Amino acid sequence: MITDISQLDPNGTYTYADYLKWRFDEQVELIKGKIYLMSPAPKRMHQNASIRLGNIIFNYLESKRCEVYEAPFDVRLPIPNKKKPEQIHTVVQPDICVICDPTKLDDDGCLGAPDWVIEITSPRTAKKDFNEKFSLYEQSGVREYWIVQPKEKAINVYVLENDEYQLADVYESGDIPCQIFPELIVSHERIFRSIQ
Repeated sequence: MITDISQLDPNGTYTYADYLKWRFDEQVELIKGKIYLMSPAPKRMHQNASIRLGNIIFNYLESKRCEVYEAPFDVRLPIPNKKKPEQIHTVVQPDICVICDPTKLDDDGCLGAPDWVIEITSPRTAKKDFNEKFSLYEQSGVREYWIVQPKEKAINVYVLENDEYQLADVYESGDIPCQIFPELIVSHERIFRSIQ
């Protein structure tokens, strides 16, 4: 059992089976077998946006088949037909994710691509959210990806079309339509109203 992150080779390649054996305080994600440290506890602006969005989505989905989860929540993104823990090299914890296929859910979290992922950036995670995670979610088949930037009060909305993300829009005010749930309209002001 690994009890301290210093026991791991930072250049090593790891699997979900390895991840399950780690018992240290730091939260990490695995992206293609590489370890990424999670940021320290999120700032107030991040948490404010997260809880408001999560609440809006939860209320919308309450009578529907889909479910919403907030971090920490393991999302394992396997290579097709390789779903055993020792074959999975990517485990992420999106800030918010929506899963509509109940067969992807188990006691450990989600096995497979969520339908909708929302990442809320911080100065430390912005590059990863716009690059590594963008590519990862695109390749995995996440149908809609929102990147929320609390400091800028902006939301980038991407939609998967022909296996590539297309930018639907960057919202800095007004109503934000969810692409996979057209009847769900999120008010920009409602998400950011107490963020200063």
